[in-house]
Amino acid sequence: MSRITPEHLARAAFVYVRQSTMYQVVNNLESQRRQYGLVERARQLGWDDVQIVDDDLGRSGGGTVRPGFEKLLAAICEERVGAVVSLEASRLARNGRDWHTLLEFCGLVGTLIVDEEAIYDPRSPNDRLLLGMKGTMSEMELSVLRQRSVEAMRQKARRGELHLTVAVGYVKTDDDRIEKDPDRRIQDGILLVFRKFAELQSIRQVLLWFRRENVLVPAIVQGRGKRPVEWKAPVYHTLHHMLTNPVYAGSYAYGRRGTRVTIKDGRKRIMRDTLRRDWKDWEVLIHDHHEGYIAWAEFERNQHLIADNANGKSYMGRGSIRRGEALLPGLFRCARCGRRLHIHYTGKGGNTQRYACRGAFGAKAADTCIGFGGMRVDRVVAQEVLDRLQPLGIEAALAAMEAQSEHHCDKRQHIENAIDQAQYEAARARRQYDAVDPDNRLVASELERRWNEKLVQLRDLETQVESLKQMQQVPSLSAENRARLMTLGKDLAKAWNSRSVSIETRKKIVRLLVREIIVDVVDETLALVIHWEGGDHTELAVKKNKIGQTRWTVEADVVDLVRVLARQLSDAAIAAVLNRSGKLTAHGASWTRTHVCSLRNTNSIPVYREGERAERGEVTLDEAADVLKVSRATAYRMVNSGALPAKQLCGGAPWIIRRSDLQQDAVCREADARRSRRPISWDPRQNPLPL
Repeated sequence: MSRITPEHLARAAFVYVRQSTMYQVVNNLESQRRQYGLVERARQLGWDDVQIVDDDLGRSGGGTVRPGFEKLLAAICEERVGAVVSLEASRLARNGRDWHTLLEFCGLVGTLIVDEEAIYDPRSPNDRLLLGMKGTMSEMELSVLRQRSVEAMRQKARRGELHLTVAVGYVKTDDDRIEKDPDRRIQDGILLVFRKFAELQSIRQVLLWFRRENVLVPAIVQGRGKRPVEWKAPVYHTLHHMLTNPVYAGSYAYGRRGTRVTIKDGRKRIMRDTLRRDWKDWEVLIHDHHEGYIAWAEFERNQHLIADNANGKSYMGRGSIRRGEALLPGLFRCARCGRRLHIHYTGKGGNTQRYACRGAFGAKAADTCIGFGGMRVDRVVAQEVLDRLQPLGIEAALAAMEAQSEHHCDKRQHIENAIDQAQYEAARARRQYDAVDPDNRLVASELERRWNEKLVQLRDLETQVESLKQMQQVPSLSAENRARLMTLGKDLAKAWNSRSVSIETRKKIVRLLVREIIVDVVDETLALVIHWEGGDHTELAVKKNKIGQTRWTVEADVVDLVRVLARQLSDAAIAAVLNRSGKLTAHGASWTRTHVCSLRNTNSIPVYREGERAERGEVTLDEAADVLKVSRATAYRMVNSGALPAKQLCGGAPWIIRRSDLQQDAVCREADARRSRRPISWDPRQNPLPL
C-alpha cells in the first residue's frame, strides 16, 4: 500500500477493458464482469475518481489500431492518470511495442500499474523488470497459440476435412464431408450460371442476362447455426464467386488467398482476402474430392477467360469484348516492344478505328512504336477466319436452328423448378392453416394470409410458364427461312456480312480461333503473324495506307472532272453538274458548293475567276446562240449535227465552243439557213395567229 501516494490518488484511476474478438464480447460475459469489477478494486485502493476505457472491446491487442489504448496513452501523457488498472498484462497489450511504450510513459509521469495480484511502479527497476517479463510472456503466449491453431487448421486442410464455410449448392454431412444439395432447383440454378458463362463468356454479360430475364440465383443467408437458402437477383460478386470457386469443379482448395502486412500510422495492418494466388501456388488442392458441377478442365478455361477479360489489369490479357466497330482489339501485340496495341476511334461519329502501340510514350516521353488504320487489316484477318470456318458453315447453320428452337429452354426449366418449390410451400402453408384451431383468429388469420401469399406466387409462376409455352409453340423457322439459313451456311461470307450479325458476335468468333496477332510496320506494309488456337500460325502482309489516305477518298475521275470544270464554272454550278452526272462524295452524299470548295482546297485546284473563259476565247452554248442570233435549241442541233464544233466533258457539263469557230463562213451560213427556215409545225391549212 505504501506505493500509493496522495499524488496518485489526486489523479484518476483508469480501468482498461478489452476483449480480442466480437465473439468473446457476445459470449465470454464472465471475462467482462471480471474486468468491469476492477472498478471496485480501484475504489478499495483509495481512488474516488475511477474512469472506464472500454473502446477496444472486440479488438485484438496484437498491434492493430486500438482507439481506447491511444486514449489511455494520451491521458497518461497529460498526467491525469494515477493508476492503470487491468485484469492482466495481456489485456493491456499483446506486443512488445505497445507494452514498453506504456511502461515508458508511466515511468516518466509516475503512473502505477495495477492488476488483480499486485501494484507495480514502473520507476522501480525490479517492478520494471517484472513487468517487462510479463509483457514478453504475453506476447510469446499469443504467438504460440496462433502457431498451434494455424498448424492444426493446415493439418486438417491437408486431409480435405476443413470446411470453415460451405458454398451454396453443397451441404455438410455428419462425417465432415460435403455433397451436392439434394434440392434440384438449387442444382439447376447453379448449372445455369455456368452454362450462361460458357455461352456469353463474360461475367458482366451473364449478370445482365439474369437481370434482364428476372432469373434468381440461390444464396445462403449469413448467420450462425443452420443457414437457409434464399433466392434473389444476383450481383456481380455472387456470380464471380461461383465461377472462380474450385469447389464447383469437385476440388478441395485451401490457401487460395494470401495476407499482406503493412505499416500505417505507425502500426501494422493485416490485409486479408485481397491477394489472389495462382492455383498452382495454393497450399492444398485435392482433385475429385467431391461431386462437382463442372469438370476441372472447364474450370481452368473459365479462369483463363476471366483473366483475359480484365481490361488493363494484365500485361498479356486481351481484355473483354467492348463496343466499337473494330474487330481485333486486344489481339494485336507489337513486334518491337511486346506491348498490347490500343484502339482509338476517330472521324465523324467515331466510326474510324486506328491501332497504336504506345510503347514508352508515357514513361519516357518517347514516340509511339507503331500505328496504323484498322479497317483494311480487319477485313484481311476476317477473310482468313472465314476461310477456315467455311467447311463448318453447314454445321453452324444447323446449330443456329437448334439454338433458335431452344431459346427459352433455360428460363422455362428455372421457372418450373420454382413452381415445384412454390407448390410445396403452398401445401405446407395449407397444412399449417388446417392444423390451427379456427376459433383462434389471431393465429388463423396470419396463417391464412401466408397461405394466400404462397398461392399468389404460385399463380404468377404458372402464368410465366404458360407464356413461354405459347412462345415456343410458334414455329421458330418456316421452310423458306430454313432453306435460306442453310444457303447462308454454304456461303459463310454472306452470313458474316449480314446486318443482323452484331459486331460483338463477330469478335467472339474471331477470338475463338485467334489467340493473338504479332504486328510490325515494314515500309508501307503491315507484317502480321496470326497465332491460331491450337498452336498453328499464319504470316500475312497487308498494304498500309499512305499518310493522308483513308477510305473516305473521292474517286480520281471525279477529281479530274472538277479540275477541268473549275476552269469554266463556279463551285455551285460544278456541284449541280456533278449531281446531274450521278457522282457522289466520298461519304456517299450529294454535292454542295461547300463540298466542291473543300475538294478544290484539298487538291490545290484554283477557283474559277470571272472572265477566265473569255480570256481563253471560249463561250458556252447560250453565249454562242446569242452571237449567231439563233435559239439555244437551234445551236444545240447545230452541235449535234457537227456544223458547230464543240466539246463536253460529261453529261450535264456545259458545251465549250471556241469564239473563233463562230466566225467561220460555214457556221455563219448554217446559222443563216436555220434562221430562214419555216417552223417545223408549219402547215398551209393552218391560219396564222393575229398579231
